[in-house]
Amino acid sequence: MGKLTPRDMVLVALFAALAVTAALLFRFFGGMIVPFSLMPFVALLAGGLLGARLGALSMGIYVIMGLVGIPVFEKPPFGGPAYVLSPTFGFLIGFIAAAYLAGLILKGHDAGPVRLATAMLAGVVVIYVIGLPYLYAIINFYMGKAIDIPGALMIGFVPFIGFDLLKALAAGMLVKAVSVRLPQLSRQH
Repeated sequence: MGKLTPRDMVLVALFAALAVTAALLFRFFGGMIVPFSLMPFVALLAGGLLGARLGALSMGIYVIMGLVGIPVFEKPPFGGPAYVLSPTFGFLIGFIAAAYLAGLILKGHDAGPVRLATAMLAGVVVIYVIGLPYLYAIINFYMGKAIDIPGALMIGFVPFIGFDLLKALAAGMLVKAVSVRLPQLSRQH
């Protein structure tokens, strides 16, 4: 991993702060095991604009902030190392991977509609590929509640996939708009 320039540090910090803001916006609309969240949008935007390395780093810093005890997560306990035992923690790891994958797919290429759609869709897929098995495992093996795979999908996938695809579309459109207006910002790998 190369050195970070001051510009890189500012951009990473900006997206980590954006992640905190996105998480806190919906903290008060809880009640579901997996809450509605703008985090997929932020993760995809970070990967699309900052690239794989810096996008993933910004999401990673957000997760680390929460794990050290800063109350930045959407669901109780809102932060601390115990959050790794939350059913939603896998989705947080998925956000890091989504930013990385979206940035990797866009690396060094113009954000044409097919490549952009592929990057955003791949990011959404990786969020669920990591988040759903984690949710299933925590509910079954840590919380001791018997849930089958269709039950896990009904809790963590079905209510959210449509919204997440819309967030991916919005993130892709914003990445495209920013890359046209500020080409020096987008996809600096």
